[in-house]
Amino acid sequence: MTKILRVLVLLGVFGASCLLLLGQSVPTRLSLDDAIQRGIRANLGVAVREAGTGIARAERLRALSALLPTVSSAVSENVQRNNLAVFGFRVPGVPSLIGPFAYSDVRAFADVDLYNRASRLRLKAAGQNIRAEQFSVADARDLVVAAVANSYLTILASAARLEAARSEAATAEALAVRAKELHTAGVTPAIDELRARVQFKARQQQVLAAKNQLAKDKLTLARVIGLPSGGEFELTDTAPYAPLDQLSADELLARAKQQRSDYQSLKAQLEEIQLRRSAALALRYPTLNASGNYGANGVNQAQLHQTFVFTGALRMNLFDGGRLRAEIMRIDSTINEKKAQINDLEQQMDLDIRSSLLDMQSAQDQVSVAAENIALAQATLEQARDRFTAGVTDNIEVVQAQDALALAQEAFITSRYGHNLAKVALARAAGTTETNLKQFMGAK
Repeated sequence: MTKILRVLVLLGVFGASCLLLLGQSVPTRLSLDDAIQRGIRANLGVAVREAGTGIARAERLRALSALLPTVSSAVSENVQRNNLAVFGFRVPGVPSLIGPFAYSDVRAFADVDLYNRASRLRLKAAGQNIRAEQFSVADARDLVVAAVANSYLTILASAARLEAARSEAATAEALAVRAKELHTAGVTPAIDELRARVQFKARQQQVLAAKNQLAKDKLTLARVIGLPSGGEFELTDTAPYAPLDQLSADELLARAKQQRSDYQSLKAQLEEIQLRRSAALALRYPTLNASGNYGANGVNQAQLHQTFVFTGALRMNLFDGGRLRAEIMRIDSTINEKKAQINDLEQQMDLDIRSSLLDMQSAQDQVSVAAENIALAQATLEQARDRFTAGVTDNIEVVQAQDALALAQEAFITSRYGHNLAKVALARAAGTTETNLKQFMGAK
């Protein structure tokens, strides 16, 4: 058993070395969930919002410090020489200069607000600011989830278009070969062969355009999720399609008001501003402060004597020149602005939810029609090919049937893609985008 393990390890090391020597790299395999997690980690907007949360925590700590006592200490050696004349003492026979003399001082100082309603309200407001920033981070994550999902689904749609274009090109090539054979046999005129070749070249152009679009879509997704430019990756998920029925716009709107991070962030911001307004009004209330110091001083370190000073003060704002009134007016304007933003967002959420439901239902109906149309177009193409082969008609019917099949396939891909995009938009509109997206994509 040990010998077998050694052989396997040596084979693995040899294989890895060969890959390195040949410069080959294994493409990254990405599921939709993997892409979303990479996008969240790589997105600058999420990082900026998280930094804002750190700043909000620092502001709350600053507000808390206003309620806590401040304590400091000092050890000093003092040397003084005073001029009594500057204080108005002019006594004949007494020198105006006193000193120099020195003394030592060791002392602790403390200051605390025993009652300050404004500071307490500012602390509560700072807590609401942290909540608002946390919701802002969650909203940034939701935006990233929606952007990554859109890019991922776009690649799946582009890949489906490329596959359909290749299939159409293969069919056109076979028909061109058959048209040449019939023309060589003298069954059909040269125009049929030329028409078939033109159709084949047109399908080849569509393949090239589809390949280019797919490569560009991959670059976009790589940029969104932070993959190196030009890095190879493969998508492991296929284009999902699961009808989603029995959804109520009113229920989704109620859910959105509970789960939408941007909506909750605005509400937290409004509560913060209202608390700051109360804190500004509380500046009219009296505050109770205590301060003091305790220590020892003396002419030298060996002759120190205990001394202290303690002070209690009740302070009240009697006149501030209108500064407080101006601050209240400014805050009231901000409150009105936030209320208007909340009301506008509620209307926008309702519009987004109802629009997404309509788009999803329309796309769902279009998928059913497009699937039936593909079957009909394929049957039409087969009959047109048989008629052309039998010499009953020219290949104009074949070309028209090819175009009809291509249009049907494009309509099918577009409707499935639109259905999934509507799910992404609905997941975003209802809040907690990542959770809702998993639920909607896997709906039965």
